Amino acid sequence: MRNRSTVGRSIGNGLLYLCLGCMFLFGQEWKAAMPGFRFEFPRDHFSHLEYQTEWWYYTGNLRAADGHRYGFELTFFRQSEHLPPEAAQTEDAKWRPEQVYLAHLALSDIDGKSFYHTERLNRAGPGLAGAGFSDGQYWNGNWQVRWTELPGEQQELSAVCDRFKLRATLEPLKPPVIQGQNGVSQKGPAPGQASHYISFTRLQAEGELTEKGSTVQVQGLAWMDHEFFTEPASSNLSGWDWFAIQLDNKQELMLYRLRDRSGMADPYSSGAYIDSRGKIRFLSDEEFALTPGELWRSPHSGADYPVSWRISVPSLAINLVEEAKLKDQELWSRDSTAPSYWEGAVTYKGQAGGAPIQGIGYLEMTGYSGAVKLGGMTQK
Repeated sequence: MRNRSTVGRSIGNGLLYLCLGCMFLFGQEWKAAMPGFRFEFPRDHFSHLEYQTEWWYYTGNLRAADGHRYGFELTFFRQSEHLPPEAAQTEDAKWRPEQVYLAHLALSDIDGKSFYHTERLNRAGPGLAGAGFSDGQYWNGNWQVRWTELPGEQQELSAVCDRFKLRATLEPLKPPVIQGQNGVSQKGPAPGQASHYISFTRLQAEGELTEKGSTVQVQGLAWMDHEFFTEPASSNLSGWDWFAIQLDNKQELMLYRLRDRSGMADPYSSGAYIDSRGKIRFLSDEEFALTPGELWRSPHSGADYPVSWRISVPSLAINLVEEAKLKDQELWSRDSTAPSYWEGAVTYKGQAGGAPIQGIGYLEMTGYSGAVKLGGMTQK
């Protein structure tokens, strides 16, 4: 939304910080993410107004019939500010600024060597944006993910912008998993410095992509993360690196490294291994190693991003090398008041249990174009 008013721009800039893991203010009227939370599906796939911050995050790798490769990102964010949960549910709250929705959309044309991203900011209004269980969808304008038949888990993704149109049916090949331990993904030492974190780690994606007047059929794999929380993470946080890994043996890894001000990994970094049957195993920061390699300098922000990594999980006998075929996948901000970050489609190859292995997935890196606003919580 390039022509929003000064007030709208201020809100939008703040929410962009949110997208990079930065919370505005902590209000005591919201719940904190605490151990022992009991998930109920399909209800918990949708909005939780009793928590201040929430997002639904879709990424995926697609191929056309001729093998041409694409990556996509579609994310929906909800942020409440100084509005108690009971007030947020009233009709007159629709046009108030306390309940704000932001969405990001990006397309990586991997073989065409091009990347495009855009964003959208709305309040709920008369159906402009939302994530309601009764609606069975998350949406912001004409960007949406609709659950086709509850309590089933098939989802239909649709997004239209000035450069392209993407439609895809997402069919879970595994049930959702709960990240972290005892119902929470802990991001800091204090109680509540955590999120409730749900992932669909293997979604079969089939649909069509329209770009430059041409429509192609595409298929591949997608990943979905859903988090909701209230409290900020440690004030020592400077950024993070997040990996979604879908291996061709039908196993997945989710790993994230929180970085402190010195650039070292924070002990609350963690991850998960999901086996071919969908069973999840928590990985502490001591159980894996992430070693950065080749640096790519952004011509947009001037940031140096490590676009290749070595990944080791000794207890699982997994050793991988991550590679970004398209290096320029930075969601760079044209507004100097908001930070830029890198998020894009990547590939993996290496060994698992002594056997050769390959995979695809996504990588997110924040804090390289200047420290993220401290007091924030990780996006993943």
